[in-house]
Amino acid sequence: MLVTNKENLYQARKSGYAIPAINTQGGNYDIIWAVCRAADELKSPIILAHYVSTGAYSGNDWFVQVSKWCANKVSVPVSIHLDHGDSFAICKEALELGFTSIMIDGSTMSIKENAKLTNQVIGEAKKFDVPVEAEIGELLRLDGAGQALENKNLVNPEQVKEFLSYCQPDSLAIGIGNAHGYYKGEPDIKLEILEAVKEFTDIPLVLHGCTGMAEGIIKKAISLGIAKINFGTEIRYKYVQHYSEGLNTLDHQGHSWKLSQYANEKLTEDIKGIIRLAGSEGKA
Repeated sequence: MLVTNKENLYQARKSGYAIPAINTQGGNYDIIWAVCRAADELKSPIILAHYVSTGAYSGNDWFVQVSKWCANKVSVPVSIHLDHGDSFAICKEALELGFTSIMIDGSTMSIKENAKLTNQVIGEAKKFDVPVEAEIGELLRLDGAGQALENKNLVNPEQVKEFLSYCQPDSLAIGIGNAHGYYKGEPDIKLEILEAVKEFTDIPLVLHGCTGMAEGIIKKAISLGIAKINFGTEIRYKYVQHYSEGLNTLDHQGHSWKLSQYANEKLTEDIKGIIRLAGSEGKA
């Protein structure tokens, strides 16, 4: 069933688990349906995440319509989330298209400019009764070999406190050494930042860049207030891997739906693993 994720995230933060947010590659039915199937089978709330860049092929409206259809075929809470929206315009477009969760990423700006943009999006989102995720501490970017392109993502807890004095988003991603992409070696995740932030706010916190992060680190982060964990890189690579495997092993006779079905079933099991890691199984 289609929902916003505001109440579910606060419940997750309060109860010590996280809700997985899975990047869906711009409206790929195989991936979206695998996410919904896995969540339904394990009775977990789930978040379908969308990058605008990956929607360039299929269309942002296509993503919303497919997500709504899939969400309404299952009995668990499913929200449709804009990930890393970088402008008021794209957030407004997403709200009008029917997204039920919005992220505004002003992390490259100064704290005051970030808060100003975040408040502008919050004001618009309230018209649609949709929650807003903000970010402080620009996320580290990795190249194809796992090497850091930039490292601006370690935020000072005092900066978080200052940011929250200017605006009150419904959830907040903070930079603790996490990154998008595959890590090369063990990432240096600063859990002490979460420990400090937990002392002055009960806002649900968000951990981006979970692919390749040690499970123990993720579980510890959840215990420190992380209520949403994001997976993208692992999902897209697993999907291509499963599709390729089906292409090489199935008697598909050129039927693409057989390949899609095979990849969907395999990916459903991968996503179940993420749900169990998040601790959200049985929480729907």
